Amino acid sequence: MTKGSILISGAGIAGPALAYWLHRYGFDVTVVEKAPAVRSGGYPIDIRGTALDVVERMGLLPRLRAAHVDSRRITFLHPDGSPVASVAADKIVGNAAGRDLEIARGDLTATLYDAVRDTCEFVFSDSIAALAEDTDGVDVTFTSRQRRRFDLVIGADGLHSNTRGHTSGPEEQFHRYLGYCFAGFTMPNDFGLSHEGVVWNAPGRSGVLYAAGDNDHVHAFLIFTRAEPPLAAFRDPAAQRDVTASAFAGDQWEIPRMVAAMRTADDLFFDVVSQIHMPSWARGRVAVVGDAAHAPSFLSGQGTSIALVSAYMLAGALAAQPDHTSAFATYERETRRFVELNQALATDGRSAVTPETAEALAQRNAALLDPDSFDGDTGRPEHSALTLPTFA
Repeated sequence: MTKGSILISGAGIAGPALAYWLHRYGFDVTVVEKAPAVRSGGYPIDIRGTALDVVERMGLLPRLRAAHVDSRRITFLHPDGSPVASVAADKIVGNAAGRDLEIARGDLTATLYDAVRDTCEFVFSDSIAALAEDTDGVDVTFTSRQRRRFDLVIGADGLHSNTRGHTSGPEEQFHRYLGYCFAGFTMPNDFGLSHEGVVWNAPGRSGVLYAAGDNDHVHAFLIFTRAEPPLAAFRDPAAQRDVTASAFAGDQWEIPRMVAAMRTADDLFFDVVSQIHMPSWARGRVAVVGDAAHAPSFLSGQGTSIALVSAYMLAGALAAQPDHTSAFATYERETRRFVELNQALATDGRSAVTPETAEALAQRNAALLDPDSFDGDTGRPEHSALTLPTFA
Protein backbone atom coordinates (compact mmCIF):
# COMPACT_ATOMS: atom_id res chain seq x y z
CA MET A 1 0.00 0.00 0.00
CA THR A 2 1.01 3.67 -0.22
CA LYS A 3 3.67 4.35 2.42
CA GLY A 4 1.66 6.85 4.48
CA SER A 5 1.51 7.79 8.15
CA ILE A 6 0.75 5.27 10.88
CA LEU A 7 0.08 5.88 14.57
CA ILE A 8 0.95 3.06 16.97
CA SER A 9 -0.50 3.18 20.47
CA GLY A 10 1.83 1.49 22.96
CA ALA A 11 5.61 1.42 23.42
CA GLY A 12 5.91 -1.97 25.10
CA ILE A 13 7.05 -4.87 22.90
CA ALA A 14 4.67 -5.16 19.95
CA GLY A 15 4.62 -1.37 19.37
CA PRO A 16 8.36 -0.74 18.88
CA ALA A 17 8.77 -4.00 16.97
CA LEU A 18 6.00 -2.95 14.59
CA ALA A 19 7.51 0.54 14.33
CA TYR A 20 10.86 -0.95 13.33
CA TRP A 21 9.42 -2.94 10.45
CA LEU A 22 7.05 -0.23 9.26
CA HIS A 23 9.90 2.30 9.11
CA ARG A 24 12.05 -0.22 7.28
CA TYR A 25 9.30 -0.54 4.66
CA GLY A 26 9.09 3.25 4.24
CA PHE A 27 6.13 4.25 6.43
CA ASP A 28 6.06 7.43 8.53
CA VAL A 29 5.61 6.11 12.08
CA THR A 30 4.53 7.80 15.32
CA VAL A 31 4.30 5.90 18.61
CA VAL A 32 2.22 7.28 21.48
CA GLU A 33 2.72 5.94 25.00
CA LYS A 34 0.78 6.93 28.11
CA ALA A 35 3.77 6.38 30.40
CA PRO A 36 6.48 9.05 30.64
CA ALA A 37 9.13 6.68 29.23
CA VAL A 38 9.64 3.15 28.00
CA ARG A 39 8.98 0.92 30.99
CA SER A 40 12.03 -0.65 32.55
CA GLY A 41 12.06 -3.55 34.98
CA GLY A 42 9.42 -6.25 34.91
CA TYR A 43 9.75 -9.99 35.25
CA PRO A 44 11.73 -12.13 32.78
CA ILE A 45 10.11 -13.10 29.50
CA ASP A 46 10.92 -15.69 26.83
CA ILE A 47 11.69 -15.40 23.12
CA ARG A 48 11.19 -18.71 21.36
CA GLY A 49 10.80 -20.40 18.03
CA THR A 50 9.63 -18.15 15.22
CA ALA A 51 10.13 -15.03 17.35
CA LEU A 52 13.88 -15.72 17.41
CA ASP A 53 13.84 -15.45 13.62
CA VAL A 54 12.16 -12.04 13.94
CA VAL A 55 14.78 -10.55 16.27
CA GLU A 56 17.54 -12.12 14.15
CA ARG A 57 16.18 -10.35 11.05
CA MET A 58 16.11 -7.13 13.09
CA GLY A 59 19.81 -7.57 13.87
CA LEU A 60 19.08 -7.69 17.60
CA LEU A 61 19.85 -11.32 18.35
CA PRO A 62 23.49 -10.82 19.48
CA ARG A 63 22.53 -8.13 22.01
CA LEU A 64 19.63 -10.18 23.32
CA ARG A 65 21.68 -13.36 23.54
CA ALA A 66 24.24 -11.46 25.61
CA ALA A 67 21.41 -10.54 28.01
CA HIS A 68 20.14 -14.14 28.31
CA VAL A 69 19.27 -14.89 31.93
CA ASP A 70 20.14 -18.59 31.71
CA SER A 71 17.94 -19.92 34.50
CA ARG A 72 19.19 -23.31 35.57
CA ARG A 73 16.59 -24.93 37.77
CA ILE A 74 13.19 -24.58 39.35
CA THR A 75 12.57 -26.17 42.74
CA PHE A 76 9.04 -27.11 43.72
CA LEU A 77 7.90 -27.24 47.35
CA HIS A 78 5.11 -28.89 49.32
CA PRO A 79 2.74 -26.68 51.40
CA ASP A 80 4.99 -27.12 54.45
CA GLY A 81 8.01 -25.90 52.47
CA SER A 82 9.71 -29.28 52.07
CA PRO A 83 11.06 -30.00 48.56
CA VAL A 84 9.22 -32.01 45.94
CA ALA A 85 11.88 -31.90 43.23
CA SER A 86 14.28 -29.64 41.35
CA VAL A 87 13.92 -29.66 37.57
CA ALA A 88 15.90 -28.03 34.78
CA ALA A 89 14.20 -24.75 33.92
CA ASP A 90 14.10 -25.49 30.18
CA LYS A 91 12.05 -28.62 30.79
CA ILE A 92 9.42 -26.76 32.83
CA VAL A 93 8.90 -23.83 30.47
CA GLY A 94 9.32 -25.80 27.24
CA ASN A 95 12.40 -23.96 25.96
CA ALA A 96 14.72 -25.38 23.35
CA ALA A 97 17.92 -25.57 25.38
CA GLY A 98 20.76 -23.54 23.88
CA ARG A 99 18.47 -21.69 21.43
CA ASP A 100 15.50 -20.04 23.12
CA LEU A 101 16.09 -16.90 25.16
CA GLU A 102 15.00 -15.72 28.59
CA ILE A 103 15.39 -11.94 28.91
CA ALA A 104 14.60 -9.40 31.58
CA ARG A 105 11.63 -7.53 30.15
CA GLY A 106 13.39 -4.19 30.60
CA ASP A 107 16.35 -5.41 28.55
CA LEU A 108 14.05 -6.32 25.68
CA THR A 109 12.07 -3.07 25.74
CA ALA A 110 15.30 -1.05 25.89
CA THR A 111 16.75 -3.00 22.95
CA LEU A 112 13.63 -2.49 20.83
CA TYR A 113 13.43 1.21 21.71
CA ASP A 114 17.08 1.78 20.87
CA ALA A 115 16.45 0.21 17.46
CA VAL A 116 13.76 2.75 16.53
CA ARG A 117 14.17 5.84 18.74
CA ASP A 118 16.08 7.79 16.09
CA THR A 119 13.90 6.85 13.13
CA CYS A 120 10.36 7.01 14.52
CA GLU A 121 8.56 9.73 16.48
CA PHE A 122 7.74 8.87 20.10
CA VAL A 123 5.19 10.84 22.09
CA PHE A 124 5.23 10.00 25.81
CA SER A 125 2.77 10.88 28.58
CA ASP A 126 -0.14 10.89 26.15
CA SER A 127 -2.75 8.52 24.76
CA ILE A 128 -5.68 8.32 22.36
CA ALA A 129 -8.84 10.01 23.60
CA ALA A 130 -10.97 9.71 20.46
CA LEU A 131 -10.83 8.38 16.90
CA ALA A 132 -12.84 9.68 13.95
CA GLU A 133 -12.38 7.70 10.74
CA ASP A 134 -13.37 8.65 7.21
CA THR A 135 -12.61 7.17 3.80
CA ASP A 136 -9.15 8.74 3.63
CA GLY A 137 -7.76 8.54 7.15
CA VAL A 138 -8.26 8.76 10.90
CA ASP A 139 -8.48 11.95 12.94
CA VAL A 140 -6.99 11.32 16.37
CA THR A 141 -7.67 13.39 19.46
CA PHE A 142 -5.16 12.80 22.25
CA THR A 143 -5.70 13.23 25.98
CA SER A 144 -3.34 16.20 25.73
CA ARG A 145 -6.02 17.74 23.44
CA GLN A 146 -3.66 17.70 20.50
CA ARG A 147 -5.28 16.60 17.24
CA ARG A 148 -3.52 14.88 14.37
CA ARG A 149 -4.44 12.89 11.29
CA PHE A 150 -3.01 9.53 10.24
CA ASP A 151 -3.64 7.08 7.44
CA LEU A 152 -3.89 4.15 9.87
CA VAL A 153 -3.96 3.55 13.63
CA ILE A 154 -2.62 0.37 15.26
CA GLY A 155 -3.31 -0.54 18.88
CA ALA A 156 -0.35 -2.26 20.55
CA ASP A 157 -1.50 -1.27 24.01
CA GLY A 158 -1.91 -4.54 25.81
CA LEU A 159 -4.56 -6.77 27.35
CA HIS A 160 -6.74 -3.83 28.42
CA SER A 161 -6.29 -2.01 25.10
CA ASN A 162 -7.58 1.55 24.92
CA THR A 163 -7.46 1.47 21.11
CA ARG A 164 -9.54 -1.70 20.95
CA GLY A 165 -12.12 -0.10 23.21
CA HIS A 166 -12.49 2.90 20.91
CA THR A 167 -13.13 0.79 17.82
CA SER A 168 -14.61 -2.52 18.94
CA GLY A 169 -16.35 -1.77 22.21
CA PRO A 170 -16.06 -3.07 25.78
CA GLU A 171 -13.33 -5.53 26.66
CA GLU A 172 -15.75 -7.98 28.28
CA GLN A 173 -16.89 -9.35 24.92
CA PHE A 174 -13.33 -10.44 24.05
CA HIS A 175 -11.97 -11.22 27.51
CA ARG A 176 -11.66 -14.88 28.47
CA TYR A 177 -10.87 -15.22 32.17
CA LEU A 178 -8.79 -18.32 32.94
CA GLY A 179 -9.63 -18.50 36.64
CA TYR A 180 -6.45 -17.07 38.17
CA CYS A 181 -5.32 -13.77 39.67
CA PHE A 182 -1.75 -12.77 40.42
CA ALA A 183 0.23 -10.15 42.26
CA GLY A 184 3.80 -9.54 41.08
CA PHE A 185 6.41 -7.44 42.88
CA THR A 186 10.08 -7.47 43.86
CA MET A 187 11.64 -8.12 47.23
CA PRO A 188 15.21 -8.42 48.59
CA ASN A 189 17.11 -11.50 47.53
CA ASP A 190 18.24 -12.75 50.91
CA PHE A 191 17.16 -16.28 49.99
CA GLY A 192 20.49 -17.18 48.36
CA LEU A 193 18.84 -17.64 44.94
CA SER A 194 20.82 -17.31 41.70
CA HIS A 195 19.65 -18.17 38.16
CA GLU A 196 16.77 -20.18 39.59
CA GLY A 197 13.20 -20.20 40.80
CA VAL A 198 11.37 -21.66 43.77
CA VAL A 199 7.67 -22.53 43.52
CA TRP A 200 5.62 -23.20 46.65
CA ASN A 201 2.26 -24.85 46.08
CA ALA A 202 -0.98 -25.57 47.84
CA PRO A 203 -4.12 -26.49 45.87
CA GLY A 204 -5.08 -23.43 43.82
CA ARG A 205 -2.25 -21.26 45.17
CA SER A 206 1.39 -20.61 44.28
CA GLY A 207 4.12 -18.51 45.80
CA VAL A 208 7.01 -17.98 43.39
CA LEU A 209 10.45 -16.50 44.03
CA TYR A 210 12.49 -16.06 40.87
CA ALA A 211 16.10 -14.86 40.67
CA ALA A 212 16.83 -13.68 37.13
CA GLY A 213 20.61 -14.04 37.28
CA ASP A 214 22.65 -12.76 40.22
CA ASN A 215 20.75 -9.81 41.67
CA ASP A 216 20.02 -8.23 45.01
CA HIS A 217 16.31 -8.68 44.39
CA VAL A 218 13.98 -11.47 43.35
CA HIS A 219 10.75 -11.36 41.40
CA ALA A 220 7.93 -12.53 43.65
CA PHE A 221 4.51 -13.76 42.55
CA LEU A 222 1.44 -14.73 44.49
CA ILE A 223 -0.91 -16.62 42.16
CA PHE A 224 -4.32 -17.91 43.18
CA THR A 225 -7.51 -19.30 41.72
CA ARG A 226 -10.73 -17.36 42.00
CA ALA A 227 -14.08 -18.28 40.48
CA GLU A 228 -14.85 -14.75 39.28
CA PRO A 229 -12.44 -11.92 38.49
CA PRO A 230 -12.26 -9.30 41.28
CA LEU A 231 -13.47 -6.47 39.07
CA ALA A 232 -13.98 -4.06 41.96
CA ALA A 233 -10.28 -4.29 42.83
CA PHE A 234 -8.90 -3.11 39.50
CA ARG A 235 -8.98 0.57 40.39
CA ASP A 236 -8.18 0.11 44.07
CA PRO A 237 -4.61 -0.95 44.98
CA ALA A 238 -5.61 -1.47 48.62
CA ALA A 239 -8.33 -3.88 47.53
CA GLN A 240 -5.82 -5.73 45.31
CA ARG A 241 -3.53 -6.23 48.31
CA ASP A 242 -6.45 -7.34 50.48
CA VAL A 243 -7.82 -9.91 48.03
CA THR A 244 -4.35 -11.36 47.52
CA ALA A 245 -3.56 -11.53 51.24
CA SER A 246 -6.89 -13.21 52.02
CA ALA A 247 -6.18 -15.97 49.48
CA PHE A 248 -2.98 -16.94 51.35
CA ALA A 249 -4.18 -16.53 54.95
CA GLY A 250 -2.71 -19.23 57.20
CA ASP A 251 -0.22 -20.59 54.65
CA GLN A 252 3.31 -21.67 55.61
CA TRP A 253 6.89 -21.43 54.30
CA GLU A 254 7.84 -17.86 53.24
CA ILE A 255 4.27 -17.00 52.29
CA PRO A 256 3.62 -14.68 55.30
CA ARG A 257 6.82 -12.80 54.48
CA MET A 258 5.86 -12.54 50.80
CA VAL A 259 2.40 -11.24 51.73
CA ALA A 260 3.98 -8.63 54.01
CA ALA A 261 6.32 -7.55 51.19
CA MET A 262 3.40 -7.39 48.77
CA ARG A 263 1.55 -5.11 51.20
CA THR A 264 4.27 -2.45 50.99
CA ALA A 265 5.73 -3.01 47.50
CA ASP A 266 6.00 0.13 45.41
CA ASP A 267 6.10 -1.90 42.17
CA LEU A 268 3.06 -4.11 42.70
CA PHE A 269 1.41 -5.31 39.51
CA PHE A 270 -1.95 -7.01 39.99
CA ASP A 271 -4.07 -8.51 37.25
CA VAL A 272 -6.18 -11.46 36.23
CA VAL A 273 -4.86 -14.28 34.05
CA SER A 274 -6.88 -13.89 30.88
CA GLN A 275 -6.82 -14.13 27.13
CA ILE A 276 -8.23 -11.94 24.37
CA HIS A 277 -10.19 -13.65 21.59
CA MET A 278 -11.47 -11.38 18.80
CA PRO A 279 -13.37 -12.44 15.68
CA SER A 280 -11.38 -9.86 13.71
CA TRP A 281 -8.23 -7.90 14.52
CA ALA A 282 -9.12 -4.90 12.36
CA ARG A 283 -12.00 -2.56 11.76
CA GLY A 284 -11.76 -0.01 8.99
CA ARG A 285 -8.42 1.81 9.26
CA VAL A 286 -7.70 0.63 12.81
CA ALA A 287 -6.11 -2.70 13.76
CA VAL A 288 -4.70 -4.27 16.91
CA VAL A 289 -1.58 -6.36 17.45
CA GLY A 290 0.08 -8.28 20.28
CA ASP A 291 -1.83 -8.64 23.54
CA ALA A 292 -4.38 -6.06 22.39
CA ALA A 293 -5.47 -8.47 19.65
CA HIS A 294 -4.79 -11.92 21.08
CA ALA A 295 -3.26 -11.97 24.55
CA PRO A 296 -2.40 -15.60 25.39
CA SER A 297 -1.73 -15.04 29.15
CA PHE A 298 1.50 -15.80 30.96
CA LEU A 299 0.36 -19.41 31.42
CA SER A 300 1.21 -19.94 27.76
CA GLY A 301 4.67 -18.42 28.10
CA GLN A 302 4.23 -17.04 24.59
CA GLY A 303 2.96 -13.48 24.97
CA THR A 304 6.25 -11.86 23.98
CA SER A 305 6.92 -14.24 21.10
CA ILE A 306 3.43 -13.82 19.66
CA ALA A 307 3.79 -10.03 19.92
CA LEU A 308 7.07 -10.05 17.98
CA VAL A 309 5.76 -12.40 15.31
CA SER A 310 2.41 -10.64 14.84
CA ALA A 311 4.15 -7.25 14.56
CA TYR A 312 6.40 -8.64 11.81
CA MET A 313 3.45 -10.16 9.96
CA LEU A 314 1.31 -7.02 10.17
CA ALA A 315 4.06 -4.71 8.95
CA GLY A 316 4.92 -7.07 6.10
CA ALA A 317 1.32 -7.32 5.00
CA LEU A 318 0.97 -3.54 4.98
CA ALA A 319 4.11 -3.27 2.87
CA ALA A 320 3.16 -5.99 0.41
CA GLN A 321 -0.58 -5.50 -0.13
CA PRO A 322 -2.17 -2.81 -2.32
CA ASP A 323 -4.40 -1.32 0.41
CA HIS A 324 -5.04 -1.52 4.16
CA THR A 325 -8.14 -3.70 3.78
CA SER A 326 -6.30 -6.48 1.98
CA ALA A 327 -3.27 -6.01 4.24
CA PHE A 328 -5.29 -6.46 7.42
CA ALA A 329 -7.00 -9.51 5.94
CA THR A 330 -3.64 -11.03 4.98
CA TYR A 331 -2.16 -10.32 8.41
CA GLU A 332 -5.01 -12.15 10.07
CA ARG A 333 -5.19 -15.04 7.64
CA GLU A 334 -1.45 -15.76 7.83
CA THR A 335 -1.06 -15.28 11.59
CA ARG A 336 -4.22 -16.50 13.31
CA ARG A 337 -3.40 -20.22 13.30
CA PHE A 338 -0.02 -19.56 14.94
CA VAL A 339 -1.72 -17.41 17.58
CA GLU A 340 -4.41 -19.99 18.32
CA LEU A 341 -1.91 -22.84 18.71
CA ASN A 342 0.10 -20.83 21.21
CA GLN A 343 -2.93 -19.53 23.10
CA ALA A 344 -3.95 -23.16 23.60
CA LEU A 345 -0.74 -23.80 25.57
CA ALA A 346 -2.33 -21.91 28.48
CA THR A 347 -5.27 -24.29 28.71
CA ASP A 348 -3.85 -27.63 27.61
CA GLY A 349 -3.43 -28.93 31.16
CA ARG A 350 0.36 -28.86 31.16
CA SER A 351 0.80 -25.84 33.45
CA ALA A 352 3.12 -26.86 36.26
CA VAL A 353 2.89 -23.69 38.34
CA THR A 354 -0.57 -23.59 39.94
CA PRO A 355 -2.53 -26.86 39.93
CA GLU A 356 -6.08 -26.08 41.02
CA THR A 357 -6.99 -29.12 43.11
CA ALA A 358 -5.28 -31.49 45.54
CA GLU A 359 -5.59 -34.27 42.96
CA ALA A 360 -4.04 -32.12 40.21
CA LEU A 361 -1.25 -31.07 42.56
CA ALA A 362 -0.46 -34.69 43.44
CA GLN A 363 -0.36 -35.59 39.75
CA ARG A 364 1.95 -32.66 39.02
CA ASN A 365 4.27 -33.67 41.86
CA ALA A 366 4.42 -37.24 40.57
CA ALA A 367 5.25 -35.92 37.11
CA LEU A 368 8.10 -33.83 38.51
CA LEU A 369 9.77 -37.05 39.62
CA ASP A 370 9.48 -38.54 36.12
CA PRO A 371 12.21 -37.14 33.84
CA ASP A 372 10.16 -37.90 30.71
CA SER A 373 7.03 -36.00 31.79
CA PHE A 374 7.93 -32.57 30.46
CA ASP A 375 8.91 -31.16 27.09
CA GLY A 376 11.93 -28.90 26.90
CA ASP A 377 15.40 -29.43 25.42
CA THR A 378 13.92 -29.29 21.91
CA GLY A 379 11.04 -26.85 22.54
CA ARG A 380 7.40 -27.25 21.63
CA PRO A 381 6.20 -27.40 18.02
CA GLU A 382 3.71 -24.58 18.62
CA HIS A 383 6.58 -22.15 19.20
CA SER A 384 7.79 -22.61 15.60
CA ALA A 385 4.46 -23.26 13.91
CA LEU A 386 4.83 -20.28 11.56
CA THR A 387 7.65 -19.94 9.04
CA LEU A 388 8.40 -16.28 8.46
CA PRO A 389 7.78 -15.09 4.92
CA THR A 390 10.06 -12.52 3.33
CA PHE A 391 8.30 -9.29 2.42
CA ALA A 392 9.33 -6.68 -0.13
